[in-house]
Amino acid sequence: MNVFKKTWQVSENLPGLRLRFIPTIGLLVAVGLLGFWLISRYFSADEDTTWQRIQQTGVWRVGMDPSFPPFELLNGAGEPIGYDVDLALALAERWGVQVQIVAIGFDGLTDALLAGKVDSIASALPYDPRLTADLSYSASYFEAGVRLAVAADAPIQSANDLAGKRLAVEWGSNGDAEARKLQRADPSIQRLTFPGAPEALAALLAGEADAILVDGVTLRQMQGSGSAIRAVGDALESNPYVIALPIGAHVLQGQINSALAEFTTTGFLKNLEERWFSGGAQ
Repeated sequence: MNVFKKTWQVSENLPGLRLRFIPTIGLLVAVGLLGFWLISRYFSADEDTTWQRIQQTGVWRVGMDPSFPPFELLNGAGEPIGYDVDLALALAERWGVQVQIVAIGFDGLTDALLAGKVDSIASALPYDPRLTADLSYSASYFEAGVRLAVAADAPIQSANDLAGKRLAVEWGSNGDAEARKLQRADPSIQRLTFPGAPEALAALLAGEADAILVDGVTLRQMQGSGSAIRAVGDALESNPYVIALPIGAHVLQGQINSALAEFTTTGFLKNLEERWFSGGAQ
């Protein structure tokens, strides 16, 4: 009788034991799964599938709209050439891979990158902070923003020297907007408006203006055509050209940024500008 009672008491406690162990086992399983997820997430986050694909195939697919000289255009044989093409080739040579230029209209470049049709975009692409949740960007390789330029022998060294000076701009341009800001801060600045950048440049070279405000591309084109002008100070409104990458391509991003830093130090980027903005590279 005592044995039966003792056995029954143990049996009676078994459901309670099971109820206590089931949550404990479930908790352990949950913790284990969470740990596995965190570990796998850590290692997968460390991977760059875009860089891995480039290394495995030996091909870097670069999206480009070949309709914006001198950065990208087609030569007489229908082949892409230009500043961005040479830059892409130099990067690929550094990595020991080939470049595949994928011609895409400018408006479709971002969609092509997001769809995985290209590995990068190198097409005089301005940095867009609104897209940083979807894309990664390289460091800047060309400043296309509004620049202050003066005659080569002018004493003006920065925008702080414009008091009482005549500032030529293309009416309605970004340079015009920056000139209005400067004029509001210092009403003594005389803002001269012209139908286009060539007319503003002509006024500067003729001594009818003391400085001009133009975008970086137009400035380099003016200098490349032989105009004796120089940029002073930093861009008043920055518009950096960058290379766009998939959001997880951190290894590729690092490789590009490292190369761009070296290309700046060695003067390679400056040589590219001189070549493609001189008009003699085509």
